[in-house]
Amino acid sequence: MEKVKLAVIFYSATGTNYQMAQWAAQAGQEAGAEVRLLKVRELAPPEAIAKNKAWQETVEATKDIKEATSEDLDWADAIIFSAPTRFGTMPAQLKEFIDMQGGLWAQGKLVNKVVSAMSSAQNPHGGQEGTVKEIYTCMMHWGAIIVTPGFTDNSVFTAGGNPYGTSVTQGQDGKMVEDVKQAVFHQARRTVQVAQWIKKGKNG
Repeated sequence: MEKVKLAVIFYSATGTNYQMAQWAAQAGQEAGAEVRLLKVRELAPPEAIAKNKAWQETVEATKDIKEATSEDLDWADAIIFSAPTRFGTMPAQLKEFIDMQGGLWAQGKLVNKVVSAMSSAQNPHGGQEGTVKEIYTCMMHWGAIIVTPGFTDNSVFTAGGNPYGTSVTQGQDGKMVEDVKQAVFHQARRTVQVAQWIKKGKNG
């Protein structure tokens, strides 16, 4: 059977969601998918980024990663989004990217994409669930097929117990305070698996 095409699309200011996206891409490849690791366009001015060491380091670390385009969404069978929480919602960088997909949406090219999402925040009640669910609200308008991790694996519990999508509580030092790698791997494998089922069914 033809490989599932997986786009892992992230926005990351201080590196957390970049790491999560890398894990998701690795898990997708191990699950047999053809993977594109992509970032959305940075909107913050360089002078603001330069005032935050971790932010500047992330910009440098991701400078060679391709920016996501509408073509990538058209290409993909499955999409995993990873983005931090900004005042309880998704960051403007990801929202702008989603808002720019009206052309694909109008052509029906986003229907039945298999989609999952992940997030992070500085504290346990910083809005991770709200951010993931906000992304899913947009996906409902696309007519996408949303795949959540639910409570389908013990790794979900050890990563903090978010059934909507793996989320990270990030400490002040910028490091993850929970071991979420296995939860990300499980979510990515599950997303690819569902996409494989749907692709096989569509192809008869």
